[in-house]
Amino acid sequence: MSENKVTTATTQVDLTCVKPYGDALNDGKVQLAFTLPVPYGEEAEECAKQYARKLGLEEPNVCYYCELTKGYTFFNIYGAAQATIDYTAIKVPKVEGTVMDRVECGEWIGEHIGRDIVVVGASIESDAHTVGTDAIIQMKGFHGHFGLERFKHVVAYNMGSQVPCEALIAKAKEVNADAILVSQTVTQKDIHIKQLTKMEELMEAEGLRDKVILTCGGPRISHELAQELGYDAGFGPGKYAEHVMSYIMQEVEKRGWQDKPNIADR
Repeated sequence: MSENKVTTATTQVDLTCVKPYGDALNDGKVQLAFTLPVPYGEEAEECAKQYARKLGLEEPNVCYYCELTKGYTFFNIYGAAQATIDYTAIKVPKVEGTVMDRVECGEWIGEHIGRDIVVVGASIESDAHTVGTDAIIQMKGFHGHFGLERFKHVVAYNMGSQVPCEALIAKAKEVNADAILVSQTVTQKDIHIKQLTKMEELMEAEGLRDKVILTCGGPRISHELAQELGYDAGFGPGKYAEHVMSYIMQEVEKRGWQDKPNIADR
């Protein structure tokens, strides 16, 4: 059997030619929801169908539509997509290293690092949301995954939200942080890009970029984006405290910081 094919309970999937699965394999069925700036009515329904066809959907079917407000109509539409994707050709940059659970992280740090790992986290600049830093740092964590405050051999500082980059850097220097965790939840007009860039540039200006592990996270953060912005690692949706600490502790060992708890010595 070809390595590009996967056998399921009923059939064989060709991973070099993947299409959406609706009622049957390769039927391409997808569901779209969108709003058009047109008045509610039969003309609006036909407009949505024609738009779906221009998107490449065959046999579009408007299963629901309603008037949002005068001159605007919302649609829920089904259709069959024709495009295919070669799944085997996909390459996604990922954070390297072995992911361990909370207990394993504590044991690993004690055995391989021999001291506490210090991290400082905050939502920087105009971002007033603490959900990201709280999920990773606070003891209760998120979705059944405890935060770094509950990890053995980890000292974590949560500075909250709307923290100026300068203040976060000053705190990292004060406590001799091994890593900085930057959270960005608000992404309108790419404000997160501007603020993450400011943080990285200030770290460079302070001469700290190679002395502290710099990571970032948020709903629109990927490892690829983080690296493009000059960060060591990025953590997006579906990542928890154990993912973050697994990376940091292995990076500390890789950099040989076991006996360098002070930033000045790195």
